[in-house]
Amino acid sequence: MSPEQLQLRDLAAEVAREVYAPLAEQWDRERTPLPHDEVKRLADLGFLGIAIPEEYGGHGGTLLDALIVQEELAKQCRPAAFQVFEANVGPVRVIEFFGTEEQKQHVLPKVATGEITMAIGISEPDAGSAATDMKTRGRRDGDEIVITGNKRWISNGGHADHYLVYCRLNDDQGAKGIGAVIVPADTPGVSFGAPERLMGFRGIPSADIYFDEVRVPASNVVVEAGGFHKLFGVFSIERLGNATMSLAIGQASLDRSKAYVQERQQFGRPLVEFQNVQMMIASMATQVEAARLLIYRAAVNGGHGLPVPFEVSVAKCFANEMGKQVSDMAMQLHGGNGYSEEYGIERLHRDSHGWAIAGGTPAIQRVRIASELFGRNFNQRPPEAIAP
Repeated sequence: MSPEQLQLRDLAAEVAREVYAPLAEQWDRERTPLPHDEVKRLADLGFLGIAIPEEYGGHGGTLLDALIVQEELAKQCRPAAFQVFEANVGPVRVIEFFGTEEQKQHVLPKVATGEITMAIGISEPDAGSAATDMKTRGRRDGDEIVITGNKRWISNGGHADHYLVYCRLNDDQGAKGIGAVIVPADTPGVSFGAPERLMGFRGIPSADIYFDEVRVPASNVVVEAGGFHKLFGVFSIERLGNATMSLAIGQASLDRSKAYVQERQQFGRPLVEFQNVQMMIASMATQVEAARLLIYRAAVNGGHGLPVPFEVSVAKCFANEMGKQVSDMAMQLHGGNGYSEEYGIERLHRDSHGWAIAGGTPAIQRVRIASELFGRNFNQRPPEAIAP
């Protein structure tokens, strides 16, 4: 890291320890979304505009700069880190890369100041990993787009005030008909389902979104039909954000385990004196370091632009599985205490599974890795399901 990045990391770590660590357990227990005052705090610190270009009110930092801050916050409090995630690696980046000048001027500065929060709407009840099966439609009616359908598993659903909705903008099959539209949450016809009660992600709201003849200006179209490939090119940035959440969980699990095994005594000596414990800690550290290097490789090579899809999928696949394994090993090292809410290990483990699902599972990442290695797409559908 550069001296500036080290300073950024230290500032984020201090904020995480002093501000968010004391609140994280309560927010998880009560499933409390990040309060608006805390969004404003993150904005005032400059954390929401790290990767937003300077001409749009941001700091013009690199992708790695944003991930450094996200990791430090996520070690203590995933809801706080998620706000940095959404502003720097989420749907806002689609607007930065492909939006009109008017869209950029309207959205990006307000995201940097915390005035606007934006979430992404891709998944549907019958379109998860098979995203191109989505049925939500946006038909043109004069100078408006009329959206009908519903979205599921929307992180920050019902809490964000703007959504980037992926939908079908024409009748073409598969990816060819899909584009993306900005939809403000207060638009007539937009409604939300009950908040999901998830195993983890508590404090990060999730809810279905329903679109009943929702009318938005045609100028809200960010990517026209046929731009699905472009959309998922930018989605590689978001996947590095997912991977960094897993990295933070792994690092926090390791840090807490290192402290615990030196304090906890059994059979008259500290746990760290047992060779089996040493081997477990060493294995945890190896996995965490490998995940960080894979993430940093993809982020550094991406710079201010788009990362290499192969490097992103390798990093996300490895980091997601690392987060689950390392947090599980931490629970074993803590014994019964690891199974208690008091020590926070079970919270790390619950969240690790969520980040391995969000943004494309490890299984989907392996499909992407194979596609990149062989330079071809592998259609997952049976022949009879493929339209001519």
